[in-house]
Amino acid sequence: MVNAPHNQIELQNIEIIRNQKTILTANISVPLKGITAIIGPNGSGKTTFLKLVHGLIDFDSGNYLPGADKLRSALVLHHTPLISASVRTNLAIIRDTEDIHSISDADIDLALADVGLLNLAEQSALKLSAGERQRLSLARAKLQNSKTILLDEPTANLDPSSTDQMEIIIKKLAGQGSSIIFTSHNLAQVERLANQIIFISKGSCSEVTDKDVFFKNPPSKDAESFLHHELGWL
Repeated sequence: MVNAPHNQIELQNIEIIRNQKTILTANISVPLKGITAIIGPNGSGKTTFLKLVHGLIDFDSGNYLPGADKLRSALVLHHTPLISASVRTNLAIIRDTEDIHSISDADIDLALADVGLLNLAEQSALKLSAGERQRLSLARAKLQNSKTILLDEPTANLDPSSTDQMEIIIKKLAGQGSSIIFTSHNLAQVERLANQIIFISKGSCSEVTDKDVFFKNPPSKDAESFLHHELGWL
């Protein structure tokens, strides 16, 4: 497989078909830097896009060029499964994955401290709140030394305090050099976090737009209509 140039991934004329229906087309170059938000109407293909980039699903046609570092990524979905064990143990089990080696107890404690969970290290992970579970997922992604972290609605159903904590951690991870790609229905959050935006409509994405440009001058009629609906523009 040929790699994409520089620090980006390229999806060239990608098409995903399920049950004889095209659910996603993509012809786009995605920068692996800063924070990229994926937005669009419900059912437009945002989660499918994340799974495609992570390699969880196959495409039916086109080319996927994963970038110079071959896209070492971690995917955090809504409900990451936990085992009936301590928070520390739930993080330590990634030592058993085939390409993770020599993770020390100190590394695990540092990852927990970075997401504010070190004080809960010996508590049962099953007792964590929704926000704490999401932070544990981010700690796991960081411990995997992922160059790119893919987040599917990372603050969905969280209270304002937990949302603030998650946003702080996301910014911190980006500041430490991780590329963050996340989906969100919260456009205020997108404005706070994102450097660039991918808009997906009717299963199609073809452009990455600077965040400020996107909100001031939407790149398409569909994007403009989406913003009018979501933001209540007159």
